[in-house]
Amino acid sequence: MVWSGHSKSSAWFIALGAVVVAAAIALNVGWILLNWRTGLLLILGVLFFGLIITGAVLNTIFLVREVRRNEQHNAFINAVTHELKTPVASIRLYLETMQARELEESRQREFRQVMIEDCDRLLHTIDQVLRAGQSGSSNRRIRGSAVDLAETVRECLDLARTRHRLSPESLKYRQAVEGSAIVMGDVHELRTAITNLVDNAVKYSAGTVDVLVELVHGEDRTLQVRVADHGIGIEPVELRRIFRRFYRIPGAVAGRVKGMGLGLYIVNSVAKRHGGRVFAESGGHGQGSTFTLQLPAAPEAS
Repeated sequence: MVWSGHSKSSAWFIALGAVVVAAAIALNVGWILLNWRTGLLLILGVLFFGLIITGAVLNTIFLVREVRRNEQHNAFINAVTHELKTPVASIRLYLETMQARELEESRQREFRQVMIEDCDRLLHTIDQVLRAGQSGSSNRRIRGSAVDLAETVRECLDLARTRHRLSPESLKYRQAVEGSAIVMGDVHELRTAITNLVDNAVKYSAGTVDVLVELVHGEDRTLQVRVADHGIGIEPVELRRIFRRFYRIPGAVAGRVKGMGLGLYIVNSVAKRHGGRVFAESGGHGQGSTFTLQLPAAPEAS
């Protein structure tokens, strides 16, 4: 791997920094003990000692962050490569099979359907990468137009049921908002955010998919889209990190789930651009997770 060399190099610099810190401590402590009578030099020595230690610590922190960032970028590139290469290889295989053999019409329809699904997967991957780039370059709050949040959620659920071949019992919906549920914003961005939350709940479900999506009233004239699953769960220490770009929860179970570490980052960016927020709750490993997208209700919806 290309990045393994970077990791080893960074580890060497970290070790060197630790040695420098230890040597600085030993030299300065020894110097202070030998020259404790010289008050001015003692003060200067303490100040310089503090500066050296601060510089070494900051350098070590920087190197550790760079190592983590490189690892995240490496994982992202591998994930994108896999997400692009797999459907392309599948489409090519089916096309070669159709070209080399005389297939029945029913078989051809089946192959065409698979290729359409692979194309949708490619488009979804490209769309995620493009939206992540747009979210990172613009954090301005958007006004947009009036969006019926209830209708948008239902559209996202219908799409998820079709894409993942789920029954209504596997992906349930409950609306606790009477009347209209209007927010101001961009319907396409909101649809992307809700779709990402639902897709995550389905992907990280342990075995049987059992996801509940709720539209409820929140505090301070807000509307909440809550997506709850009974999946692998999230450790408390990870609840804030999961919304970072490229971040994926470490672990054997989570590592087997395909993804680029962009979905929740996009949701967080969309929420901020709409004047809202997104947060996660979980009891830990095996306890499932609940993600809440909170948005300010339009004046006519309050």
